Amino acid sequence: MRFLLASILLLTVAPVWGDPNLSNRRAPGFSVMDNSLQYRDLADYRGKLVLLDLVQTNCPHCQALTKAIVKAKQKYGDKIAVLSVVLPPDNPTTVAAFVKDYGLTSPILFDCGQVAASYVKADPRKPSLSFPHLFMIDGQGIIRSHFGPGAESEGVSELPALLKEIDRLLAAPPASKK
Repeated sequence: MRFLLASILLLTVAPVWGDPNLSNRRAPGFSVMDNSLQYRDLADYRGKLVLLDLVQTNCPHCQALTKAIVKAKQKYGDKIAVLSVVLPPDNPTTVAAFVKDYGLTSPILFDCGQVAASYVKADPRKPSLSFPHLFMIDGQGIIRSHFGPGAESEGVSELPALLKEIDRLLAAPPASKK
């Protein structure tokens, strides 16, 4: 009976944090413009846990995740940095409305596709991107957790699951670089 319960728990928890091939690797670097017309470079956030969120402003799952991330940022303050990345067709107008609707204070980065593609390891065999994706990057620049789209998106959008993962990563020793 214990084996059965453990197996069910493992099967329900394991998919929540996404494709393991996207975690435990060096986070791809970037420098892109944000919604305040400043360039943001991932290297500027070394030493902090970074929540890198690939979103579309009209995506319901992205909106739910954004609400949880805003609450997490309020709880952890400067212990974490939040960078949301949008791609076309999002533009300054849709982003301004998104910022207003969700009370965002963290930068929204405008990507033409290269940042997102490097994080999800897009290639000609897998060129499309679905939303949302959340990458948690430790202070050494290593992706420690990844959450991807699908049915499991509802789990991480719940604040307790997100806070639990942030607590785990803040308490973890730094990862070694690969």
